[in-house]
Amino acid sequence: MRRRLRDLGFRIGHIQTGPLNAITDVPGVRVGHTTLIEGDGPLVVGEGPVRTGVTAVLPHDDIFYNRVIAGSFVLNGAGEVSGLTQVAEWGLLETPILLTNTLAVGKVSDAAVKWMTRRFPGIGTAYDVIIPLVGECDDSWLNDTVGRHVRSEHVYRAIEQATSGPVPEGSVGAGTGMITCDFKAGIGTSSRRVAVGPDGVTGTYTLGVLVVSNFGVMRSLRVDGVPVGEILEPRLTGHDKRTKNAGSIIVIVATDAPLLSSQLVRLCKRAALGIGRVGSFAAHGSGEILVGFSTANKVPRVTSRMTAAIEVLLDDACDGLYEAIVECTEEAIVNSLCMADEMRGPTGHVAPALPLDQLTGILTAHRGAAALST
Repeated sequence: MRRRLRDLGFRIGHIQTGPLNAITDVPGVRVGHTTLIEGDGPLVVGEGPVRTGVTAVLPHDDIFYNRVIAGSFVLNGAGEVSGLTQVAEWGLLETPILLTNTLAVGKVSDAAVKWMTRRFPGIGTAYDVIIPLVGECDDSWLNDTVGRHVRSEHVYRAIEQATSGPVPEGSVGAGTGMITCDFKAGIGTSSRRVAVGPDGVTGTYTLGVLVVSNFGVMRSLRVDGVPVGEILEPRLTGHDKRTKNAGSIIVIVATDAPLLSSQLVRLCKRAALGIGRVGSFAAHGSGEILVGFSTANKVPRVTSRMTAAIEVLLDDACDGLYEAIVECTEEAIVNSLCMADEMRGPTGHVAPALPLDQLTGILTAHRGAAALST
């Protein structure tokens, strides 16, 4: 049985999590998955095996008419989030965020347009057009990605089944065919509750992260500073590894703290530090792209006035959020590893599960050694 890091008895950082320790702890945020696992045996383009899917992140129910403030940061651009240039230009998000595999971006974007224009029929007539936000990672080592098996109904299902409850992790949705540090990974999430101001007098805000994680090599893997990969690699000889690290990670950051687009950019930059803590060095072929949004302020599409009043957290109050996002991102990636089972793909490719018993032993030993040293 797979378990999250905290269910194994370990935690990253010291800041309190939300009740679900998930991005859905941010009020209004919903997540849905469509998981596609079909076939076995050798790769036959167009016929499988299929190990892929779609993940949808919805900031709230009425995102087209009431947009949210957003920002992004590209640590390494060997990847894609279509629609990101508009987010960077306007500082606004007006569609669900969708995640999938690299060669499905076009089909997912097309399906998102169809879903949005049915839900909001004024698009392109009474209102301007939309550019959906669609992020990708390469799952071709485990999936018949050239077959492009993701269809419109898979996108609709991910959006329409999105919920505010616990978020399934590991080999689900867009994470179905993903690998991190030579272990099966995929979707992971975590959250933090951050008190702002002296004794929290300004307020307490929730910050959540969802990742589709697909980067790195085993020797680089670190968990809470412990060199887990270096210890495990000599023990796990014989399993088939990717000869070329295709890489990539997409990080979605959500918060109810009232932040400007420029502040969300700064928050996303700090999330990149959490990726580095797990073992990423942003390899040449690895895309590390981070997108953040705040649900605190809504920017209406239709208003009788040409102004909108918003609340903004001062920059001096953001350090707690910066600390929290590093912890949160690291833990979300580790959760993606802890929750994913071994998976077999085409041509005998196998992505082993991170061995939780050995992980527990390594972390326990290091915790004991640290206690003795003090």
